[in-house]
Amino acid sequence: MAEPKAEQSASSPIQIDEELRELGLEPHILDLELKGVTVVPPEVHGVGMDEIDQMVELILDQAKVLTGCEFDLEKGPLAPLKFPVDREAGLSTLSPEQAGEPSQFLIQQLGRLHRAFRDLALNRVAVALIGHMIGEDMRFSSHNTFVKWQGDYGYGANLGLHADQGRLPRPWGGTAMTANTNWCLTDYTLEGGSFACVPGSNRAVRHPDFPNAVRGAVPIECPKGSCIVFHGTTWHGAFPRKIPGMRLSVANYYRHEAVASQEDFHGTFPQELADDCDNPELFKKLAGFADKFPYATQTQPIPTVVSG
Repeated sequence: MAEPKAEQSASSPIQIDEELRELGLEPHILDLELKGVTVVPPEVHGVGMDEIDQMVELILDQAKVLTGCEFDLEKGPLAPLKFPVDREAGLSTLSPEQAGEPSQFLIQQLGRLHRAFRDLALNRVAVALIGHMIGEDMRFSSHNTFVKWQGDYGYGANLGLHADQGRLPRPWGGTAMTANTNWCLTDYTLEGGSFACVPGSNRAVRHPDFPNAVRGAVPIECPKGSCIVFHGTTWHGAFPRKIPGMRLSVANYYRHEAVASQEDFHGTFPQELADDCDNPELFKKLAGFADKFPYATQTQPIPTVVSG
């Protein structure tokens, strides 16, 4: 399969710091440089299957709270669901023509739901790989989960292929302005609706071109517990789920400090929750609690009249 042709060179000598070497992440760094994506197995990132199972239960419970519907990993939702087509709920809505029969939805602000998700966002291996792409000025952008089951609703013929930093003006450089993790809480297979990406598209440093991008898309098939890490310029999306059951994932999304956050950590994330995690200092740094921007009050000194 031919990789997308690079519009400009985004490559530079690969710098691997001591922590990355200590964690044995050199093969994953090479993947990220060449393909824009890597799959980190549980024996490398260290998140145990009991922790994965706990997050699955938390997500299924929250899905029931939000939808009023029971969910079963082997069957999917146990009642018919529909998206709202008015604004009574105060949420983003779809027109009746767009709504269709849902087969996935997004649960947002996971870090506020349970400590397990805050700790996951601080996973040392994931943070080290993201930091390699973004640098010291990395911050949280959002902590969400995709709840997905059998059906064709979602991304359509183009598989939803996009680059996460696509809203940023071009030209894009080699440094990631955003980077993402997709934690697989269930097995990922093609027929099960796996993550899709175009390997090497990170070096094209541009938006996907259709239909060529779809022809280059491959499924990332990996077992439950794996963590998919990818660059903000990597073209990615997802395949529809063709079999019964559910695909669950956690998307911990990171950004450069200069990029706007999706979730308002700086202004509204509860301090007591930030203190309740494996590494409160790191969480607070990545949440941007001490960042100067955005400011809500006057922060710079004002001169006053010198009295006689």
